[in-house]
Amino acid sequence: MLQLKLLFKNAFRHKVRTFLTILSITIALLAFGLLQTFINAWYAGPETSSACRMVTRNAISLTFPLPLSYKDKIRQIEGVRELTYGNWFGGIYIEEKNFFANFAIEPLGYLKLYDYAIPDGQREKFLRDRRAALAGRAIVERFGWKIGDIITLKGTIYPGTWEFMLAGVYRRGSVDIDESQFFFHWDYLNEALKKSMPHRADQVDFYIIGVSRPEMTTEVALAVDKTFKNSLAETLTETERSFQLSFITMSEAIIKAIQLISFVVIGIIMAVAVNTMTMSVRERIGEYAVFKTLGFGGRQIVALIVGESLIITMTGCIIAIFLTFPMVKTLGRTLRNYLPIFRVDREVFYYYLAASFVVGIVAAIIPAWRALRVPVAEALRRIA
Repeated sequence: MLQLKLLFKNAFRHKVRTFLTILSITIALLAFGLLQTFINAWYAGPETSSACRMVTRNAISLTFPLPLSYKDKIRQIEGVRELTYGNWFGGIYIEEKNFFANFAIEPLGYLKLYDYAIPDGQREKFLRDRRAALAGRAIVERFGWKIGDIITLKGTIYPGTWEFMLAGVYRRGSVDIDESQFFFHWDYLNEALKKSMPHRADQVDFYIIGVSRPEMTTEVALAVDKTFKNSLAETLTETERSFQLSFITMSEAIIKAIQLISFVVIGIIMAVAVNTMTMSVRERIGEYAVFKTLGFGGRQIVALIVGESLIITMTGCIIAIFLTFPMVKTLGRTLRNYLPIFRVDREVFYYYLAASFVVGIVAAIIPAWRALRVPVAEALRRIA
């Protein structure tokens, strides 16, 4: 108990310097945590994807469509449990800054494949009306929509003005799901295309396949692609996770740079802590000489210096943990249009603790070595 009291007294002897050191550690850990949270949010889509869902698209590119007639052949393939399809609509709500993802989907199969929490009445209303739309809770709150509102989107890929009636609002179910998407009936889009652009009708951008068991994905993917080999529109079938990762790969260099910066931040706090401990021990080198004359051994002196260093770094760590939650919440609110799943993972706090402990130990090595090496007579002469 006496040694613990001594550790705290030594750590906060020079209050301003200790406060600034703790502040720098706190800021550095917060920066590290926010960067890691940003990276995790970037990969949130693939992480929440199901092992039983697969995506089939045109083998050339996602921008090339597939015939609607493929659905009947895909359904006949062994292992296919559910099938749905859809198109990226790319509509604009009022102006371009109001971006949100909007899709034309085949609703029955889609709602079976995805675990959306929708009130029964709203689900039935959406399925019954071809003009009906389904929106995530996040965009409904963002624009203040209400059930029954008419929502108008300006088409970019499909020119014109498109009106939808908001029939339901979905929330995430048992797993995390992007709550900022907008869905409407694929038939509504296709019927309009048959009248205005018949050459673009009866085509889909993607098929989503639900397989009976995860271990059947490879078998089903090979079977689907083999079925349409040497056709006018060959297919590429992959797991939902691989499909989403193919988009993320385009920005992988940026993500790697952010990861590198987050670890550089840890290096910076290590340098700050080492500097603080070195200064502190150099100022009190005479005291350690007195401890030696009083019978303190080398291990006890090292324990005093390491303990003091750990108190400083761990105090910064605890403050950083408490500040992380409100900062992630505020930042997530700002970025919700682009990163809908923005939350801090428990692993981030393990990094905090590990980094603080390592920095505390490393920062104490040189000062402890100097305290042990200094001759008692020389140190006492400095005091005199």
